[in-house]
Amino acid sequence: MNELSIKAIVDALNGYVWSPALIYLCLGVGLYFSVRTRFLQLRHVKEMVRLMFDGKSSDAGVSSFQALSMTLAGRVGTGNIAGVATAITFGGPGALFWMWAVALLGSSSAFVESTLGQVYKEKLDGEYRGGPAFYIEKGLGMKRYALVFAFATILACGLLLPGVQANSIGSSLQTALGLDPNYTAAGLAVLLAFIIFGGVKRIANFASLIVPFMALGYILVAVGIIALNIGELPAVIALVFKSAFGMDAAFGAILGWAIQWGVKRGVYSNEAGQGTGPHASSAAAVSHPAKQGLVQAFSVYIDTLFVCSATGFMLLITGLYNVQGPDGLAMHTGVAGVAAGPGYVQTAMETMMPGFGSIFVAVALFFFAFTTIVAYYYIAETNIAYINRATKRPWMVFLLKAGLIAATVYGTVKTADLAWGLGDLGVGLMAWLNITAIILLQKPALACLRDYEAQKAAGLDPVFHPEKLGIKGADYWAGQRAEHNAAAHPAPVVIAEKASEPA
Repeated sequence: MNELSIKAIVDALNGYVWSPALIYLCLGVGLYFSVRTRFLQLRHVKEMVRLMFDGKSSDAGVSSFQALSMTLAGRVGTGNIAGVATAITFGGPGALFWMWAVALLGSSSAFVESTLGQVYKEKLDGEYRGGPAFYIEKGLGMKRYALVFAFATILACGLLLPGVQANSIGSSLQTALGLDPNYTAAGLAVLLAFIIFGGVKRIANFASLIVPFMALGYILVAVGIIALNIGELPAVIALVFKSAFGMDAAFGAILGWAIQWGVKRGVYSNEAGQGTGPHASSAAAVSHPAKQGLVQAFSVYIDTLFVCSATGFMLLITGLYNVQGPDGLAMHTGVAGVAAGPGYVQTAMETMMPGFGSIFVAVALFFFAFTTIVAYYYIAETNIAYINRATKRPWMVFLLKAGLIAATVYGTVKTADLAWGLGDLGVGLMAWLNITAIILLQKPALACLRDYEAQKAAGLDPVFHPEKLGIKGADYWAGQRAEHNAAAHPAPVVIAEKASEPA
């Protein structure tokens, strides 16, 4: 079967997975949780920032900041550069607004799923593990559903999604340095093997070192370019809002596509509701699930409102982007002869920073995308750990490592269209399964938020007691409480009297 045949099948499947129902489900659920939590994403911003640096790692878990970095490693990836470019190409400038909308609303969804990940986490082989498969089984009592999610996630994160990241790395390095994608593929395979064979701690340390540096550096350069063209910014913001609601003369006809591509690429970029975030958040050593839920809610802002906005404004201010209608006809051509993707951003950067801009984007994209592939491995491995709780199958982990490296190599050398199609399929499958689960499991997450807020109002450092909230299935926390009580109140030692010896 050739590549065109595979792409045709993938596109057909995406037509079902990414139907309008999923688009409106992502927005609707985000709005619903925003209302139910009284817009925690706005009320608790200060607390989110404080909690990012609260807590320490332990032998079994990582710190809140390390967990955030692991999550951002998955969220801040090629979607922040190439994803924004493709959203604008097929949805017009208005797609950027809908990326903001899905981020703002999705932040509440990220809180719910990540809090649930903490509530129902387990300690497996000396490490904290958790995620949708765990809370589906323990919270809903639906093991078959949990297994379906686990296998879908292994498929998505182990095989379907890595190729998108790798393809962008290969494409950007070829544009900037003329490097053959085959050499890039070989280099990625070696680096990836070194990281993923090192365990969770190495992944966490790698992510916490690289992610803050790469995100801040990219934002600062993009902000510099925007500052040099600050006079254009008001008109660009007006264009985004007009296009988002069909009021712009040039792009008003593609309103539906603006929403679809904005939401699709927004979910791909920030992953709110997709079910990936809870895996890393569950690894954090915290005293209350809501703490990590709030930290993960803020990660959506970092990803979309900061990094994606930097890319979008840079493209729109310089005018170096293309837009094509559903019929394939050009509506705006600012970068002739460049395919939708990182090439737009490299062209924009190169225009402002000749001789350096294209290389900078290639380097930034390498770190963005490579850390995302590493995060995908951790997510897939966590679901294998879930499946292997009762019966150890070490060969599954080995197959995952081999499959992920193979998918990375394959994606690097194949066309971008096929890579993005496979990635969209993986994201869509996980989103359907996870959003359904968090809707059904909203009660424990909302109870955790109320409990956290009540303890904070009383001047306490919140500590989680699931039994007081009527939450069942939180076995790890119940076990921790039992161990704590046993240590605080040890049983009295009874020394039997020595029987008198016979005369």
